[in-house]
Amino acid sequence: MVEETLRTAGWQPGRRVPVDRWREALERTGLIRMHDASEAFLTEFGGLDVQISGPGITCAKTPFHFNLDLLIGEEDRFADWSDTIGRALFPIGELDQGRFFLGIDENSEVYLVETWLATFGPAQGALEKLILGIAPQRIETAE
Repeated sequence: MVEETLRTAGWQPGRRVPVDRWREALERTGLIRMHDASEAFLTEFGGLDVQISGPGITCAKTPFHFNLDLLIGEEDRFADWSDTIGRALFPIGELDQGRFFLGIDENSEVYLVETWLATFGPAQGALEKLILGIAPQRIETAE
């Protein structure tokens, strides 16, 4: 089901999309930097628009879009969370029509980013959780 959903959105094995435009736009402020994990993820999944809905395993299946054009202007949010958790978060997309943002750290862990933070875990498992409707684990931070 996971691979079928990704294929429906335009993914295929060996998919490669250019990321230079996104890198330049998001690094322009100097607040964040595209690291190797974000570049690898976006090269394979960048631009995919996964339109899913319905009941999931622990939460509703929610559409997500790996379009960084939608995150330009949110660099400060990712920089602030990076400082808070001590990991370099880079934006990779949005969840639920922009209600939440998605980011990835230098270890390929995928996060839900809002005024709070939650983790979907490593990228491969994160895609499965997003597609199957498995809620991320909220990260408790000292505010």
